[in-house]
Amino acid sequence: MREERKQEEQGAEKMPTPLERGRRYRRNAGRQAMNEVVKHTILIVGALFPIVNPLGGTPIFLSMTQDYSSAERAALSRRVALNSFVLLVGSLLVGTHILSFFGISLPVVQVGGGLIVVSTGWTMLNWKQDTEKSETARRQAGQKDIMQQAFYPLTLPLTVGPGSISVAITLGANFPHHAGTNLTALAAAVIGALVTALTVWMCYGSSERLARLIGESGMGVIMRLSSFLLVCIGVQIIWNGVSGLLRALG
Repeated sequence: MREERKQEEQGAEKMPTPLERGRRYRRNAGRQAMNEVVKHTILIVGALFPIVNPLGGTPIFLSMTQDYSSAERAALSRRVALNSFVLLVGSLLVGTHILSFFGISLPVVQVGGGLIVVSTGWTMLNWKQDTEKSETARRQAGQKDIMQQAFYPLTLPLTVGPGSISVAITLGANFPHHAGTNLTALAAAVIGALVTALTVWMCYGSSERLARLIGESGMGVIMRLSSFLLVCIGVQIIWNGVSGLLRALG
């Protein structure tokens, strides 16, 4: 009997108190939430980085800002990164609601955005540089005029284009819960968009080094090649949208 009582007393001592159980539950819940944030962040960055492609967009950014000074180009790279962050977070969190409110489908966004990309690339492809005129225009242009280009066309559609927006909207639609009530999805969207925007800032901010390496003649070659690739990218985006519309009809 004494041995049984001792075993019961030892078992009672080993049983956690309600306070300890609550602490363990909160720790486990915190670890699970952290794991979910990391998992969704990796998914967002892995899906968006190849499409945003800041490394491939650096020559285009450099071509479109070749008439600006180093300080102006650095300021533009920061503003483009900030605009990209806002666009990506908005697409991840409320993109599906905006499209459903206006009754717009993702393929339509791809077709419309692809047309803008083609138009921008075509304009760049047929652009003829006049050094004296461009230098005079740059002196006359104020900081406000330069920053007006930070959103269009440098951010949209050149950096965060219709492809990036459609992928971000799709990722946001596949979150496990409504983004407004799910702190895990909200944190993952903010961190994923922030990491992508930081890569844009680092790549665009280092375009000055690329300009010094390739020289003026190399800049002309890169601009023509980038313009042609931009037209091809726009056509591919349009085709993706048209294919989606045709599948919907079938």
